[in-house]
Amino acid sequence: MLLTLPDILSPDDIRTARDLLRSAPWADGRDSAGPQALTVKNNQQLPHDCEAATRIRQMVLDGLNRSALFFSAALPLRIFTPRINRYGGEHNTYGNHIDNAVRLKATTAGTEYVRTDVSCTVFLNDPGEYDGGELTVSDTYGTRGVKLPAGHAVLYPGTSLHQVTPVTRGERLACFLWVQSMVRSDEQRRLLYELDMNLLALRQRHGETTETTGLTGTYHNLLRMWAET
Repeated sequence: MLLTLPDILSPDDIRTARDLLRSAPWADGRDSAGPQALTVKNNQQLPHDCEAATRIRQMVLDGLNRSALFFSAALPLRIFTPRINRYGGEHNTYGNHIDNAVRLKATTAGTEYVRTDVSCTVFLNDPGEYDGGELTVSDTYGTRGVKLPAGHAVLYPGTSLHQVTPVTRGERLACFLWVQSMVRSDEQRRLLYELDMNLLALRQRHGETTETTGLTGTYHNLLRMWAET
C-alpha cells in the first residue's frame, strides 16, 4: 500500500526546518550506506546528532504522533530514528534499491533492532523548488512517482524497489524513516486500514449503529490475531 499523509508538518514547522537547514553541516550520504547502496547512492545527509537533525527529527515524530491516518496505516510498534537528506548539485540521486530489512537503533537503554516494514518520506520543500527528484516506488501495483508539497509524507512498503531520480535544478530536502509495524504483512495492514477508514465513513454518515459496533469488534479481533507487541 502506498499512501499520502497530508500536513504532517505545519507551515511554522517548515519555516523552522528551512532556517535550521541553511547552516546545517551536510555530510556525504554514502557514509551510512551498505555495500549495495554504495553503488547507487549519491546524496547528502545531516550528522545524526547535529542541532538541525535533532530538532527536525522531533518535529517529524510529533507530527506523526498527531496523525490518526499514520497510526491506522502503519500501526507502529517501533520507529527508526528519522534522518534528513538533501539532493542537488553533484549529490543528486539514489538509484534503484531495496532498504535493509533490519536497522540497529540507539536508545537510552542501549540498542534495539527495528524491522523496516514501512518506509516513510516527509518532504521539507515544495516541488516547484527543484526539477527531478521524484521518489519512484515499484511494487505489485506498478511503479508510482511521488513528489509532494512541503510537510506532506508518503508511506510505502519497506519491501518495495524504489529510487530518487536525479535532481537537475535546485535541491530536494526530506526526512526519511522506517517503521516496524505491529502487523508485519502489508496485505493485512491494508485490510485493517481499509476496514478502519470505512468504519469512520459509516459513523460520520449514520452515527454509531449495531453494525458499526459489530464491525469494530471484527477490526479489533483481526488486529488481536495479527499483531505482534
